[in-house]
Amino acid sequence: MAARKTTSRKPAKTQSCPDCQDGQVLESFKVGARRKRVSNDRQEALCLTCWGTGTVAES
Repeated sequence: MAARKTTSRKPAKTQSCPDCQDGQVLESFKVGARRKRVSNDRQEALCLTCWGTGTVAES
């Protein structure tokens, strides 16, 4: 009986996300009680395109 030979698959190439570099994006935010002006500061937020992974999911 011949030995069973398994074939290995190449891993799929991952594409980097076009909107972010590492899964994080900088977002501006509003401050103030009534007028809600935009602050000059930025805060990190999760990228909604890749959900923080940094790569685009193949569909």
